[in-house]
Amino acid sequence: MKTPKRIEPLIQDGIVDKVDRQLMSGKEANVYIVICGENIRCAKVYKEANKRSFHQAVHYTEGRKVKNSRMARAMEKGTRYGRKERETAWQNAEVDALYKLAAAGVRVPHPYGFYEGVLLMELVSDANGEPAPRLNDLVLTAELARQYHQILIRQVVRMLCAGIVHGDLSEYNVLVDSNGPVIIDLPQAIDAAANNNACKMLERDVDNLAIYFGQFAPELRSTDYGKEIWSLYESGELHPEVKLTGKFKRSEKQADVGAVMREIDAARDADTARRLLRQAAKADGR
Repeated sequence: MKTPKRIEPLIQDGIVDKVDRQLMSGKEANVYIVICGENIRCAKVYKEANKRSFHQAVHYTEGRKVKNSRMARAMEKGTRYGRKERETAWQNAEVDALYKLAAAGVRVPHPYGFYEGVLLMELVSDANGEPAPRLNDLVLTAELARQYHQILIRQVVRMLCAGIVHGDLSEYNVLVDSNGPVIIDLPQAIDAAANNNACKMLERDVDNLAIYFGQFAPELRSTDYGKEIWSLYESGELHPEVKLTGKFKRSEKQADVGAVMREIDAARDADTARRLLRQAAKADGR
C-alpha cells in the first residue's frame, strides 16, 4: 500500500521497513500494521485537530502539566503556537500513559517510541498471530463475561494505583488476545490526583464495563465497583491486590456543620491571637 506521509520519515530513518496494511481508522487516528526488521508492529498516526471528530474537552485535560509558562499562556490564548503545543500535549498523554502503565503491569500495548505524531507500539495478536479482535466483536458466555469483567476491574485498580484513570473505557477500547483483555486508546487518560473529574470518569469507566458484560451475566449490572474503588483510593487503602466486593455502602451520617464551623472559628481565633502576640513582641523590642 502507499506509505502515509506521516510514516515516510520513519522509513527514511530505518525505524520502519514498510507499511503492510491499514488496520483501522478511528475518530482520532489511523492505525497501520508495519514491518520493523523481523517484528510486526502497529503505527498509530494521529489525525490533525481539524480532521478529528473527537474534540479535547477541558474535563480530560484539567491538571495536565505544561512545560513552561510561555507554553501555558499560548495554549490558553489559542495562538497558532499554542494550538500546536496543545495538540502535541494531547498525543504525548497517551505515550506517557502507555509507558507508565506498562511499567506498572497493566495490560496495554507495549510502546516502542513516538515520532512526530506517530506512535509505534506492539501489535496485539490472537493465538493465530492475527490482529486481536475488539471486545465488542465477541459473543461471550456468562462465565467468560464474568472472568473478563474481573480482569478489567483489576486492571482499572492497577491503573489507579499508578495514578491514571482511562477516561473513555468501554468494550470499544479493549482488545482480546490469547491471554485475555488488553486496554487501548489512552490520549484522554486522566491524572487521578490532579483532575477534579477523575472520580466521575472512573465511575463511568466501571459502569460501562458493568453494562456491557451485564448483557451476558445480568448480575454484573448491580455491582458498584466504581465507588468502592474510589473510596479505597481516597482513603489510601487501594493497592493492586486489594479485595473488592462490588458493593459500596454510602454513609447515612449527617455532617455536623456546626462542629466544623466551630473548628474553623477556633483556628481563626488562634491565628489572630498569634499575630497580636507577635505585634506586641515587636513593640516591646523597640
